[in-house]
Amino acid sequence: MHSGDTLTLLAPLSGPIVPIESVPDPVFADKVVGDGISIDPTSQTLLAPCDATVTQLHAARHAITLSAAGGVEILIHVGIDTVGLKGEGFTARVKQGDRVSAGQALIEFDADRLLHKAPSLLTQVILLSGETSAIVERSSGAARAGVSRLMTVSSRRKAGGDPAQASGAAEAGASRSPRATVGVTSALVTVPNPHGLHARPAAVLASEARSFAADISVELAGRNANAKSVVGLLNLGAGPGAELRLVASGSEAARAVARLVELVRSGLGEDLSAAPAAPVPAAPSPAPRPAAADDARRLHGVSAAPGIAIGPVCKVDPLAAPVEERGLDTEVELARLHRALTHTRHELKQLVAASGKRVEQAQIFSAHLSMLDDPEVITRAEVAIVEGKSAPFAWREAVMSSYRELARQSNPLLAARANDLRDVGGRALRHLVGGDEAHAVPAGSIVVAETLTPSEVVRLADQGAAGLVSVLGGTTSHAALLARSLGVPYLVDASAALLAVEAGGTAVLDALDAPNVGDAVLLLHPTEAELDGYRARLGARQALRERQEAAAAERAVTRDGLRVAVLANIASADDARKAVRLGAEGVGLLRTELMFFDRAAAPTEAEQTAAYQEVADALGERPLVIRTLDVGGDKPLSYMPLPAEDNPLLGIRGLRIGALHPTILRSQLRAILSARVAGGHRVLLPMVAGIEELREAKQVLEEERRRAGSPPVELGVMVEVPSVAIQADRFAAEVDFFSIGTNDLTQYTLAMDRTHPRLASRQDALHPAVLRLIAATVQAARKHERHVGICGAVASDPDAVAVLIGLGVTELSVSVQAMPEVKARIRELDAEKCRELARAALDLATAAEVRALLSPGARPG
Repeated sequence: MHSGDTLTLLAPLSGPIVPIESVPDPVFADKVVGDGISIDPTSQTLLAPCDATVTQLHAARHAITLSAAGGVEILIHVGIDTVGLKGEGFTARVKQGDRVSAGQALIEFDADRLLHKAPSLLTQVILLSGETSAIVERSSGAARAGVSRLMTVSSRRKAGGDPAQASGAAEAGASRSPRATVGVTSALVTVPNPHGLHARPAAVLASEARSFAADISVELAGRNANAKSVVGLLNLGAGPGAELRLVASGSEAARAVARLVELVRSGLGEDLSAAPAAPVPAAPSPAPRPAAADDARRLHGVSAAPGIAIGPVCKVDPLAAPVEERGLDTEVELARLHRALTHTRHELKQLVAASGKRVEQAQIFSAHLSMLDDPEVITRAEVAIVEGKSAPFAWREAVMSSYRELARQSNPLLAARANDLRDVGGRALRHLVGGDEAHAVPAGSIVVAETLTPSEVVRLADQGAAGLVSVLGGTTSHAALLARSLGVPYLVDASAALLAVEAGGTAVLDALDAPNVGDAVLLLHPTEAELDGYRARLGARQALRERQEAAAAERAVTRDGLRVAVLANIASADDARKAVRLGAEGVGLLRTELMFFDRAAAPTEAEQTAAYQEVADALGERPLVIRTLDVGGDKPLSYMPLPAEDNPLLGIRGLRIGALHPTILRSQLRAILSARVAGGHRVLLPMVAGIEELREAKQVLEEERRRAGSPPVELGVMVEVPSVAIQADRFAAEVDFFSIGTNDLTQYTLAMDRTHPRLASRQDALHPAVLRLIAATVQAARKHERHVGICGAVASDPDAVAVLIGLGVTELSVSVQAMPEVKARIRELDAEKCRELARAALDLATAAEVRALLSPGARPG
């Protein structure tokens, strides 16, 4: 229906209307393609929302583009990631070029078949002509296909360009509407910046240029660069005093040139009062004072996994991932590229926000954002994809080509920016390959990096890395948990100076006895005397470890007879077998999510059942607690994109994923029930916040149990959210057991993001507020005769064991490596003295005071 400058679009499907921002795909949720509305369909025939012409029907028949009156371009995309089905389950009722009427059938689809192979059936109705029209009214509630009004579109201004081009670009993940050429404007301006047009001012210039509907170039000494390209601007090599000519064409050419000239004259965000950089003196600089040299050798941080390591420094190459050269399908590869860029953009924005008061660090990541959106690099990659290359190969080659151009610059300040491009290129490549694969590191190395992901930690440990150090990261991050379970020392929150450390030199990582902030250290260029001292400590540590392992099979009983069960936190059958060798009395936490990482699609039911069965077989009669999928927040899945969130750790994660993707939850529960577990099935639900969430999950589990004909299942909840601890008496009436996840419980109690790089040192589960929540949970569990244990990182901390026992905890589920030491510690304790210690700890004010109470001189014996 069309009236004047407005167009009414009818609902193409029946079903609940969903805001586009809630779609679990950042390409749609972030409106990279365009603004619109989503429908969760209850019908299976896609109808034309208005009279229009079919300008594009995708070969996979999952998406169609329509051109309506007034130049309005509409993309309708059925489902999420349905392009990979290559037409399976779809039947087209029209062809490209057809004229269609409102309500006419366009595409039919088999919803049941799609639900088994796609993450979601949410169907997006997207306005592609966003530069010439806008949504002025949108509906909510439930829609009826061909009857309900979905949205009203109004003309914004006259358009130029080819609508078919816009729709094709949208399918690739980014709309690039051509600009109309309306005259040419130019102006001269001198670069006033003391260091010339280096990365940060270039990023400011490019970012501002992209806001104008104009083609803008910058000319210098016969060379020409796209003003919207950071790499292109840097390649000009414009030093201080360089005279630039800005040339623009298009409808906003005059405004663009005037604004950019003003920006350049003002210094593009830089302080122009600073003197130009002085040339490097020919004479050598005076030798530094011994104290300063010694300080420069020591990079302090926080211990995320205890231990000592001695070895050569190794730096991970972000662009070293092996990739396939040939692509499968041009449109698939283009969409893959832009999806990875969207994920990387969101990641960099988070890093900027997390930089806090570290302005320089925030500026670096902001510059990386501009480099990521560089049109020249992206265009090079897109051209290579059209020529048949895969998205990872095309992106890496485009980045390396621009990297080499920058690295050849005679200006060392500009040439240094090549490493920034290499870094941001590698960050996007990690999203493209769906993991963190890279070339092997030498065994015995100390690996240093800006950040390390969980899969990187596992890979580096498998390759024999002796230790890990990163600028970003927290003590309760998933990467830290894995490092502890693998027995690899890990230092986090190191100075950014770490990234300038040269590879190859010998270093010592000391994170063994480092309870306080800054106690952990990376010592560069150690002297022989220092090496001898550390080798002696390593030897003593190894001897103690051997004694603890020799007694690991013995039960953990305090000196006054209290038995404490020590179970293992694991992620695989290999972990289970190792845990049994080190004295595990069972598994208190099987992290199933790790089998979902580094894959192109979710594991099948059969794959999951086989994995659970292998773990159960390794344990024999020992108990096994299987936690359902816990992803989201700091643990994303590449094939299950979630909407971009300002606070992802407060959003769609844990059990909430099961509500958003019920087929995945049901599939996992069926796989768990199919495994033969000698000790009976015990299912643990993550990130429960309210009784209603628990009841919904219980109903799903009971439905699947009855279908499978399985015996009753023990069901427990993770106590990770304060609301559960506060209402523990209510929950105890409806569950069989509790498992306290102190990592998340600490972050939500203290309102500190556990992944925040600057808050790692303040995340301490021994904070009295957290201890009080643990005590409340234990008391409620006792009242209802429910079992309660702790599976968080604090359970693996030998210094914390005394206060946990004192609070009434009689089961600790710890990292595999920590079991012998935790068991040995329990045997040294007196339970009654532990209770006195716990009462004292609950009356303290800070975690530091609790740590002091637990110091060796104050420990109960």
